[in-house]
Parts: sequence; structure tokens; C-alpha cells
Amino acid sequence: MSGPLIVQSDRTLLLEVDHELFDECRRAIAPFAELERAPEHVHTYRITSLALWNARAAGHDATDAAEVLTRFARYPVPPAILVDLRETMERYGRLAIESDGDGLVLRGLDLAVLEEVARSKKVAPLLRERLSRGVFRVPAAERGRLKQALLAVGWPAVDTAGYVDGVALEVDLVESPGRGLRTYQREAAESFLAAGSGLVVLPCGSGKTMVGAAVVAGVKAQTLILVTSTVAIHQWRRELATWTTLNEEDIGEYSGATKDIRAVTIATYQILIARRGGVQAHLDLVAREEWGLIVYDEVHLLPAPVFRMTAEIQARRRLGLTATLVREDGAEGDVFTLIGPKRYDVPWREIERQGWIAPATCIEVRVTLPDDERMAIALAEPADAFRLAATTPGKLDVVERILARHPGDPALVIGQYLDQLDDLAARLNAPLITGRTPNPEREALYAAFRAGALRVLVVSKVANFSIDLPEASLAIQVSGMFGSRQEEAQRLGRILRPKADGRQARFYTVVARDTSDAEFASRRQRFLAEQGYGYVILDAGDLGS
Repeated sequence: MSGPLIVQSDRTLLLEVDHELFDECRRAIAPFAELERAPEHVHTYRITSLALWNARAAGHDATDAAEVLTRFARYPVPPAILVDLRETMERYGRLAIESDGDGLVLRGLDLAVLEEVARSKKVAPLLRERLSRGVFRVPAAERGRLKQALLAVGWPAVDTAGYVDGVALEVDLVESPGRGLRTYQREAAESFLAAGSGLVVLPCGSGKTMVGAAVVAGVKAQTLILVTSTVAIHQWRRELATWTTLNEEDIGEYSGATKDIRAVTIATYQILIARRGGVQAHLDLVAREEWGLIVYDEVHLLPAPVFRMTAEIQARRRLGLTATLVREDGAEGDVFTLIGPKRYDVPWREIERQGWIAPATCIEVRVTLPDDERMAIALAEPADAFRLAATTPGKLDVVERILARHPGDPALVIGQYLDQLDDLAARLNAPLITGRTPNPEREALYAAFRAGALRVLVVSKVANFSIDLPEASLAIQVSGMFGSRQEEAQRLGRILRPKADGRQARFYTVVARDTSDAEFASRRQRFLAEQGYGYVILDAGDLGS
């Protein structure tokens, strides 16, 4: 049989879904190609420069990429693509940021490239005196901004300048026979420790926090961990106390309620960027202590002010943890330059095959709107039209029918709009958790759900990430943040913890047919389609009454 892949001269790749080599090919092209569209039969990928540079930083070269394309291609690969692959990947590493005594230098391994970038309006202000024909002095404080500028002009630099040690910390990993890191977790930690900075990409529910604990034990230095919420702070504290020799006195919380700096300090992004009197008073926490390691949990959500601070602390080891590198603001380049390249990545389905996350079925339920609602949507402005479609009252009945289909499954009903969630909570007689819910109440509700005392929780986007509800096996999404692929992945991730009885996870999305709600749902599904998840389409009438 001919190959499943059509390689086109505009850097797009067309991959046939029904081909017997689909999964093998999808995994092979993933390091250097990004999914753009994923309809039923043919998926479209694009080979981007950033993906090629990420692949190069991870140890792949143009020969590897060319071999993959040639092996799976249905037709001869356009020669121009092979040349383009080689020339793009070879741009990475023609410039290097190095340590030179007490300072930093930018060294050009290609003198013509160095001359070009030194004259660039983006790069020139960040360089100081010329030390030799191929070397410029660089202020240490400009290390991150220089990397951003070099990426912007198409010449990403290899950063070999090293890292400060930080204050030493006595800490070890706690393992025993039958209770230790999984193979992929150990490989992820080792890949990071060998490099000193970069990203680990693993599915939700696969134990990224354990990778973080292994890295803390490996670096053995004062550590700052940045997380999305106070709930996440408490989860990290539990995991660190379980998997390392750290005790409660070693771990501090830095949040709205507590400002406690310890050998390992866990802070929320929200407190760092909070303003008082127009000033972000807490942001200097990142720079003022002698951290030897900074961990960015859910790095795909990193706020812009933390990016700016990260540009100034490039001498610290930096670990980014995420389930998806997708950023809807297009700031993947900043993640690449300021946190580091991708050091470890495993497809979701591969972790599922190993039994470490639950098998999942994704179902989209389409609701037909009555004529009066369709007309109101047709006459509304686009943003209002989306909200009207996403919050159609017809979805409430569908949610009840889905829950009735799975009477024994612990379920999360997830949405974007608070008035819709209020209506659902009242109709289902279920607790509602939103950003307004006090943290003690949230934790009590999560604990009751984990214990089986609650079967259904209605949750807003606060539950998109960093909550540990292992037995949740059913999620029903009633509305989302337009076409956010990262949100779709995070919401599926809430139900991927392996179940004690081996039960399958089910992820329902309820959408209004023939509206922007359905169009945005299709966009949200792209990342999961790339990971190998297909969506079963049901009409709301197929659920029964």
C-alpha cells in the first residue's frame, strides 16, 4: 500500500486518517509538524520554523525529518521541501550565547549571520562592545531579551551560558520497590536535568508533579514553583511531601492569604501579577531570592508579566510543565526562548496504551435550536450570537439525559458562563464551584467528590487545570472559551486519571447545531485530534428521553 502522507511544497502535510500507518506516521511527524485541521478523513499539518527549531534542540536533525517524510510519503517529496528543512533547522545554533569570565557574549559560528543580526534594529540595542570579529559582549540582564530578538529575526541562538547554583537544599527522592517513578517520568526528569532548562510535555493525569519532584531532588537547590491556584499549591505540597524527603517546614506558600518563603516556595501566578496602587508588588519575588530552580506549572498559561520577569532571570534553571504547548495568544516563541526548548514529550495515546491514563471516548452532542432562538442569534452581534448559542436552554435537558445514561459515573459539568452554570446547578441539585467560591469551600467540595459523597459537580473554568479528582470518569462540557484548544485538552484531562475498576472515561461536548458554538467546538478539538482522539457525533434526539 502507498504511504499515508502527501507532502506539499507549501510546507503542508496531508495525512490520511484511515490508512493503516496513520498512527505511526502521526507520531513520527509530531516533533517537527503542527496540526492545523483535523476533519474526519484527512488531517492537515504544517511544518513551521518553530517546530523545526524545537526538534533541532531536542536532538533531531534535517536528515531525520527528511527520512520520515520520504518513508511515509505517497508521492515523491518535493526537493524544495528537503532543502527548506535542512536550511531552516541549520539556522538553530549558528549563534551561541556563552559565558565569558564574569559576563556573557554572543558568538557567531557564522560571521555573516553575526553581521546581519548585529545590524538588526531588534538585536543591535542589546549588544555592547565588539570583542573580536566573531564576538559581542552581552549584558547579563539582556540574556532573555536577546534570545527573543534573535528568534524574531529568524536566527535562534543556542544558550550555553549555564546557570547559578542557588542556595543548596538537602533533598532526595523517596522511592521503594513497587513504588517509584514510572519510566517516562524518570526519562522526562533526566532529559531536563541534562539540559538545565526546557519543557516537559505530558498528558493531564500522567503525573507531571512527580516529574517536578524528581527535578527538585535532582537540582538540590532553593526552588520556586509557580502554579495556577491555591488548590494547586496544596496538591504540590502533598506530592512533594510524599515523593521527597522535604517536610512541612521546608515548603512555603506564597498566595493571597499567605506570604511564607521557605526552601521550596509555591506561589500562584495571580499573586505575582496582582496590582496594588498600580504596582505589581510581588513580581520581584522571582528575582530577589537565590533560587536555583524555577518550575512553571501549566506553562501554557504563563501571564505576560511573568514572561517579562523570566527574561531577566535566565541564569536560573527553568522547568516548564504542561499537557499542551498550544497558546491561543501565539506566544509559543516566548516559551521556547525564555523557558527553553521542549526536552520531553509523549503522545497521550501512548501513555494510555501503557495504562497510566484512562482510555477515553469523546462524544459531541448536537442540539437543534428552535426557530425563535435561531432568529435571535442571526440578528445578534457575533460575540452575543456565540453566547446565545452556547447558553441555549435546550442544553440543560441534554445534560440531564447524559447523566441518566451513566448513573454510576462521578461527573463534572463544565462551562464558561456563570448564569448557565447557576441554572444547571439548580436543575441538577448539585454544588457549583466558580472563581467566587472560597478556597476552603472548594477544597471541601473536591474532598466530598473524591470520597464519593458527591456524584456531580458543576464547575466553571477554574476547574480547567490543577485539580486532582481521580475517580471522575464523566465530563460534560456545555460551553467553552471560543476555539481554545488548550481548554479542550485540559477539560478532557480532568477525567483521565486511571480508575480503580478500569472504567473508561467519557467526554461529552454539547453544542448548538448550525451556529458559531459548533464552529468553535470544531476548532477546540484540533489538539486532541492530533493526539489520536476522534469524536463520535450524536444528535440530541439519539440520547432518548
